[in-house]
Amino acid sequence: MAAEDRLDLPMVGERQSLREQVAHALRAALITGEMRPGVVYSAPVLAAQFGVSATPVREAMLDLAKEGLVEAVRNKGFRVTELSDRDLDELTEIRQLIEVPTVARLAGGAREEEFERLRPVAEEIVSAAERGDLLAYVDADLRFHVELLTLAGNVHLVEVVRDLRNRARLYGLSQLRERDVLGESAREHLALLDALKSGDRQAVQHLMTEHIGHVRGIWAEH
Repeated sequence: MAAEDRLDLPMVGERQSLREQVAHALRAALITGEMRPGVVYSAPVLAAQFGVSATPVREAMLDLAKEGLVEAVRNKGFRVTELSDRDLDELTEIRQLIEVPTVARLAGGAREEEFERLRPVAEEIVSAAERGDLLAYVDADLRFHVELLTLAGNVHLVEVVRDLRNRARLYGLSQLRERDVLGESAREHLALLDALKSGDRQAVQHLMTEHIGHVRGIWAEH
């Protein structure tokens, strides 16, 4: 296997099914840009890196294909879907339409304890950014936003946003880490919790709009 083809993938264990663990690891690699758009990846080659058989890798890749993250290439493997600037703009617009008003409505309302339970996750995001651990950053960031939106009580909304976030993968995170833009984005989660706890709906709305726009600015630069 050529050095440039090898991905920094974790070994998988037994807590979840192999299919779920592989799919999670591949999503993380897609989001961080470790798996590159337009490149075709072979299930047997990825399986060797995971230390598992090719079957759960193929199954996981088929799950990702259903989400629009990869596409099957006959007799070769799976190609990572490429996103245009227009795609990213449209996905960002949908996220803002859904997430900004939903999170703003959560402000106040005697939810202080629920918001405070999210603080360790927000701190995980900051810590991951400071360490430059991109996979940990992406994982904690997704958990934070999904758990926050779950407080709104709409399961379908949460799944829609999860899908949008998966499709709108972050590229160029390593360069952001070097310029500490990643840390700035990470700290926005703590500021958001403070605004939610204080019940300042206008501040929450502003922070969510800026946060999602900040991410789109990241994409636009890369």
